[in-house]
Amino acid sequence: MSAATAELVDYDDVIAAYEPVMGMEVHVELSTATKMFCGCANRFGAEPNTLVCPVCLGLPGSLPVLNDAAVEAAIRIGLALNCDIAPWGRFARKNYFYPDQPKNYQISQYDEPIAVDGYLDVPLDDGTTFRVEIERAHMEEDTGKLTHLGSDTGRIAGATTSLADFNRAGVPLIEIVTRPIEGTGARAPEIARAYVTALRDLLRSLGVSDVRMDQGSMRCDSNLSLKPVGATEFGTRTETKNVNSLKSVEVAVRYEMRRQAAVLNSGGTVTQETRHFHEDGYTSPGRSKETAQDYRYFPEPDLEPIAPSDELVDQLRQTIPELPWLARKRIQEEWGVSDEVMRDLVNIGALDLITATVAHGASSEQARAWWGNFLVQKANESGVELDALPITPAQVATVVKLVDEGKLSNKLARQVVEGVLAGEGEPEQVMADRGLALERDDSVIQAAVDKALEAQPDVVEKIRGGKVQAAGAIVGAVMKATKGSADAARVRELVLAACGQSG
Repeated sequence: MSAATAELVDYDDVIAAYEPVMGMEVHVELSTATKMFCGCANRFGAEPNTLVCPVCLGLPGSLPVLNDAAVEAAIRIGLALNCDIAPWGRFARKNYFYPDQPKNYQISQYDEPIAVDGYLDVPLDDGTTFRVEIERAHMEEDTGKLTHLGSDTGRIAGATTSLADFNRAGVPLIEIVTRPIEGTGARAPEIARAYVTALRDLLRSLGVSDVRMDQGSMRCDSNLSLKPVGATEFGTRTETKNVNSLKSVEVAVRYEMRRQAAVLNSGGTVTQETRHFHEDGYTSPGRSKETAQDYRYFPEPDLEPIAPSDELVDQLRQTIPELPWLARKRIQEEWGVSDEVMRDLVNIGALDLITATVAHGASSEQARAWWGNFLVQKANESGVELDALPITPAQVATVVKLVDEGKLSNKLARQVVEGVLAGEGEPEQVMADRGLALERDDSVIQAAVDKALEAQPDVVEKIRGGKVQAAGAIVGAVMKATKGSADAARVRELVLAACGQSG
């Protein structure tokens, strides 16, 4: 029987017999300009092995130099997580066979992390919060990336060839480790997902990472053990590695609870090991889990200790923004929108763009209409995230202003935005170059109306006979003749007036 089809314990029966204990280890790649210990660019998606140098390739004689921006980002993360910032600390070498790390060790922090003893009050869907205690947040460097060819799963098992890309080797990482999370009961999978969601939102609001789980810039390892209801001693834990979506975090925890319960109910013993998560909803064994002794940590001899001053920490403390979920609640009340609307705006990645557009002078209704409808459609057509579109909130606010001033109609405004997206310049330039300004000269519009009336005498007779809805045909002809530059409402007024009717 395969792991995917192995018998599992019903979830309600798991909760009746066992208490889950969770632990979350989240790795976050920082979006600094360069890597942690060298000057190589920190950029996703480059050609393999093009963003490398002697330092991140571990060549003999090369020496690391600490990235100050990464240290400041780590301190800001620690402060946002209500941690104490260590006044003094140092890096260590974590020795382990890394096929994708040229040095064959990782520069990390061991017994002297930059941030310790924090917490995060995680918002849940029912409006309550659950406090997750943070043990530590420490700095380290990422490894490279292996691509396994020839296997059905993309993993090394069954592969015929493995390719190494060292572009990611040396990218700044922050690992955020929780204390054991107890007391969740049946809500354990939900709380696991909510914690990673809140952490992602917090890190994004800090501007320290793009937290793209699909690109690996945020990766979650979920630890889980079960103990019989009423017991005090923790059970043996497993660690499900590199879970790369919020939904998968929840699925992985639920699966491991049901799987471990089946092992324990049958009289077996849970093996302490890492496990791989499969996207169709199950985990499979990886390797036996190492302990700190296995890594043979020792102080990194090539780097000076870190000693952030009180002044620097206080300065960075002033940059910590309002918690994103509290900001969302405040904004929701200001805008007067429903929970469903706010959730949709968050899900499509529009909220920050809308608030920035409002800050540039647009109303919240106008900003929501652009980002939540027309621009999200353009993003979907291009296959990119909304914030990757080549248009800024300031430019959208300018388009809104041009409409409010009567210089553009909504239809013409969409053409202006399309021009900005095509790289044709600022909105005013696109409007001028494309000849999209709304025609305000009544004499010009009247001439177009007269010509359209002359071309459709039968329609004129209908309008004169009281069928004012027939004016739409004339209005359409005028709008076509003026290439949409006329104000449709004003055109209709002139058409009805010429036919002896009123609106």
